[in-house]
Amino acid sequence: MIRFEQLSVTYEGSAEPALHGVDLTVPEGELCLLVGPSGVGKSTLLGTVSGLVPHFTGGTLTGRVTVAGRDTRTHRPRELADIVGSVGQDPLAHFVTDTVEDELAYGMESLGLPPGTMRRRVEETLDLLGLNELRDRPIATLSGGQRQRVAIGSVLTPHPRLLVLDEPTSALDPGAAEEVLAVLQRLVHDLGTTVLLAEHRLERVVQYADRVLLLPGRGRRARLAEPAEAMADSPVRPPVVELGALAGWTPLPLSVRDARRAAGPLRERLAVRAPRETEVPGTRETAGATEGVSLRYGSVEALHRLDFTVRRGEAVALMGRNGAGKSSLLGTLVGLHAPTRGTVSVGGGAPHRTPPAKLLRRVGLVPQEPRDLLCADTVAAECTAADADAGAAPGSCRALVTRLLPEVPDGTHPRDLSEGQRLALALAVVLTARPPLLLLDEPTRGLDYAAKARLVAVLRELTAEGHALVLATHDVELAAEVAHRVVIVAQGEIVADGATAEVVTSSPSFAPQVAKVLAPRPWLTVPQVRAALADAP
Repeated sequence: MIRFEQLSVTYEGSAEPALHGVDLTVPEGELCLLVGPSGVGKSTLLGTVSGLVPHFTGGTLTGRVTVAGRDTRTHRPRELADIVGSVGQDPLAHFVTDTVEDELAYGMESLGLPPGTMRRRVEETLDLLGLNELRDRPIATLSGGQRQRVAIGSVLTPHPRLLVLDEPTSALDPGAAEEVLAVLQRLVHDLGTTVLLAEHRLERVVQYADRVLLLPGRGRRARLAEPAEAMADSPVRPPVVELGALAGWTPLPLSVRDARRAAGPLRERLAVRAPRETEVPGTRETAGATEGVSLRYGSVEALHRLDFTVRRGEAVALMGRNGAGKSSLLGTLVGLHAPTRGTVSVGGGAPHRTPPAKLLRRVGLVPQEPRDLLCADTVAAECTAADADAGAAPGSCRALVTRLLPEVPDGTHPRDLSEGQRLALALAVVLTARPPLLLLDEPTRGLDYAAKARLVAVLRELTAEGHALVLATHDVELAAEVAHRVVIVAQGEIVADGATAEVVTSSPSFAPQVAKVLAPRPWLTVPQVRAALADAP
């Protein structure tokens, strides 16, 4: 279906190629998972398949990519639209209409399909992706995860032979992600659709892959392999594979089910041990709070009489399905939204009434879309501006960037960074002001496991220094690593609030992989298990 022949891509101004010497064939009718560290060229590879690289992005492409026999060098994206459906990391950049139903129909209109066919396919897609209740909603009012589903639906309706997806579940809650992956499997198994997708949250998708296209980076060639074989050699691996490697299981498990079958001896070794408890902050001053807060967007009530408190030195994970109100709560805490009723207090004042220069030193928000914070032409300029805005010593922001993004040069334009790298840059910009309360909305979107580990280390240091963290996230593994408390939100209300181990292990949706494998004991992460085995006599 897809043939890469000695493919290399070099962007203008770059000393090194983004891709080099990719030579392999992706078979038809399979789900192929593209795996590799952040910034290794996964989005570039997907772009060469859809024709966006180099026709839209520019740069120099050598070698050849053919899709269903069409050479992407001589066929522009619009000439591939009938066989290739593509969704990038940023759903907002994908939309061309205002409402959900219009967006689902637009691609078919462009191909000139009959109205009856268009109507039937729109209805099928609304049902497949659970979008029926949103069909008349303006896209601008949707949550990030809802937008992701609409973007996927808009490329499904023309019934392409090949789907190219970049981080398709990154903004979705666990339930919605499972629904999307189930749809993709149906397309592959029942209709023979070929799916090529890149995804950093391998724990969600690797067990469904027919093959893995591994981009290891650092001068090593891309290769296509069976999933278990690829995971044994991959620089990025999900927790269940890391647990299998730690325990010495052969073959390495790809799913919780596989791991549970092999985990009996490991559970026996851990039976007399307990996880090291994360020290929960004692009675400390409040960093941010809401009391009886309601928030409406027109006729939609995003928050309903919600009471929430976070204290200095505490990390709280906000979890819940897409559209539950997590981002709205963060928005009220940072002053983006004035509550319809109730009170919000951050640093002793109402954030929506606090001057921005003063608020910057009380609370900082890293939004889902990091480009909202980035406006300079280079990484160095962003860092200089962040130091000036925060009144920090010159070089403060750059030091944070170096820690989070070790290999990004000063002269790189933020738009040339991957989604995960842009997020890390935005985080460094916000952290430069060292706000007592830090809010992060989907902070691991686009980050591989190594980058996530660096982020976790920084967040732990911040809480140890007394900063308060609130993370709105669908990443259950991040919550297990960082959070002291987990708060589950549904329909604008808090439905669960407690210690992380207590809340996540009682929920099949929000339990991390290690907890599912080693249940009923409260083990949450591979580092916990590694530390216990190292201490064992």
